[in-house]
Amino acid sequence: MRICILGAGSLGCAIGGMLSAAGENVWLVNRNAHQVEALQQRGLIMRLEGQDRVVPVRAVQDCAHIPPQEQAMDLIIVLVKSFDTAAAIAQARPLVGKDTAVLSLQNGLGHERILGEAVGPDKVLAGRSYVGGLLIAPGHVVAGVRDKANVIGEFDGRQSPRVRAIEALFHQAGLACQASDNILGIIWDKLLVNTATGALAALTGLHYGELYQLPEAQAVGVAAAAEALAVARAQGIRLGITDPLQAWQRASAGLPYEFKASMLQSLERGSRTEIDFINGAVVQEARRLGIATPVNDTLLAAVHGREHLLAWQARQGAAKP
Repeated sequence: MRICILGAGSLGCAIGGMLSAAGENVWLVNRNAHQVEALQQRGLIMRLEGQDRVVPVRAVQDCAHIPPQEQAMDLIIVLVKSFDTAAAIAQARPLVGKDTAVLSLQNGLGHERILGEAVGPDKVLAGRSYVGGLLIAPGHVVAGVRDKANVIGEFDGRQSPRVRAIEALFHQAGLACQASDNILGIIWDKLLVNTATGALAALTGLHYGELYQLPEAQAVGVAAAAEALAVARAQGIRLGITDPLQAWQRASAGLPYEFKASMLQSLERGSRTEIDFINGAVVQEARRLGIATPVNDTLLAAVHGREHLLAWQARQGAAKP
């Protein structure tokens, strides 16, 4: 199968590397020049269960650098940051052919609409990945794939031939995968978990171990998840999480004391967060339904405030002689 990983960072390299090692025709796309140069020069170094192996891969910074004869992809897996989705799929448009499936494995809610507007909703599949990926140097990734689920599905719940083909493809590459008849429920379950902790961690600057020692943090996190739960139920979405406290508890399950939420890591790098596709997505859906979400409104505003402050500080620093 001809596959493009759009956003070959840590997770993209972990998944793309497993598919490449299984003999699939994979292109890794990452706009970071150092990452792509390392991948081109020595291949992808994958650390699996403590052992490094080199996987030959093909990597480019831009889809335009993929040769024309290679551009009709069977599958495009989207793993870029949420706020880069529109720009990424625009540059990948020449790769989309008549039978191309576009699979989002991104966190949050709203990417599928953006992708559908760009390539047609009939081409878009949704999914979630629980594979672990840690980039320790350009072109060198720690891949946690053992017993880590990937869940994919059609929005209408059909067990379509293309979903079954991707499920089989992942299994053959050593990636656990399940075709779900309730992918919206899977998406919202993970959204509830992210809603409960991501913004709080970003605003407090706390590791999970420290965050979970604060009763006040738990109260706010559970309240945010409760609002998201109400929005999902109003849409008739079938959920696995039925109590907002479950979302708070599940967020830290199996994670080390020093774990940092991705939103906190983004702020520490001085970059944008994915707040608009997590708490912001809850707020947007709630407004459409006429549901009040004061806790998520507050978290959204506060994280946006931090982003604006960091951007202002960066501009001030750049302006100094």
